[in-house]
Amino acid sequence: MSDATVFETTCPVPRVPGARVLLAHGGGGRLTQRLIEDVFLPAFGNPALLARHDGAVLDLPAAAPGSPRLAMSTDSYVVQPLFFPGGDIGRLAVFGTVNDLAMCGARPLWLSAGFILEEGLQLDDLHRVVDSMRAAAQVAGVLLVTGDTKVVDRGKGDGIFLNTAGIGVVEATEPLCPAAVRPGDRILLSGDVGRHGIAILAARESLGFESELESDCAPLSEPVLDLIREGVRVHCLRDLTRGGLGAALVEIAEASRLRLMLDERAVPVRSDVTAACEILGLDPLYVANEGRFVAFVDAEDAERALAILRRHVVSRNACRIGSVGEATDGLVTMQTRLGSTRVVDLPSGEQLPRIC
Repeated sequence: MSDATVFETTCPVPRVPGARVLLAHGGGGRLTQRLIEDVFLPAFGNPALLARHDGAVLDLPAAAPGSPRLAMSTDSYVVQPLFFPGGDIGRLAVFGTVNDLAMCGARPLWLSAGFILEEGLQLDDLHRVVDSMRAAAQVAGVLLVTGDTKVVDRGKGDGIFLNTAGIGVVEATEPLCPAAVRPGDRILLSGDVGRHGIAILAARESLGFESELESDCAPLSEPVLDLIREGVRVHCLRDLTRGGLGAALVEIAEASRLRLMLDERAVPVRSDVTAACEILGLDPLYVANEGRFVAFVDAEDAERALAILRRHVVSRNACRIGSVGEATDGLVTMQTRLGSTRVVDLPSGEQLPRIC
């Protein structure tokens, strides 16, 4: 495969005064947020990046009036194990980038793929991953049009690392971002949470739960684009990957400066996921998903939006889990099953590293 276009910057990476270098597994928490704010945004800051979304919505500078806007996203995948119930690193890489584009209100069209392969990787495993990517791309309606392959020394690559980047055409007529969230919006969740992270952990550690949990890994474009095409007033979308539902909502609350009010009883968690989390000391609110998203929609459109989502297999259990309040404190509060109220905050680190 031919090399893709290379983007470079001459900006020096800023040094945070008094900070020590810290490299650790994990994401979706305060550490990741600090790295974004203290290192990456000062170096690369521009309007598209400062939107702090899953992807960038781009206006072509030389395009004629009325030309479509494009969305672009990229992500890297280092999951271990490479194959797990309900998916594998190849399926994850395709659907993960497709879903990031969908969260921008875009119809995914093209992907690139970068393969970093460890010396000694079994060729059968590579074929298996590539076949999975082909099938996933076909399901998602995208083409893999460019890529690159590198081989690293034995012990340096953990089998396969993958990077995918994607481009899509934006179909949403209004920005779908935290800044567009309004008081009174209803918060809709596309399905149960926590399955992907627990499935990965069970496969990695050979925990042997009585029921085999499968990842929820799936493409989200069709239900999202149906909401847009049928005129639902969608204000913000976010898929629930690293950091899970909790981290996604906290990030949106802080960016919108509005209070998000949740009902814990309305958040669907399968009984086997709940049991596994109780055994392992995890909170399903922060466990990663790969086929779930939240939508912030106008209150008057909420029931219609749920009906549209429930037409699709991936979101057939969509439900309302909360609403946006008038307070401008940027907090997420949750009414618990016991009737008390607690503040939902970002985790200090990720509960389960290497889940995507």
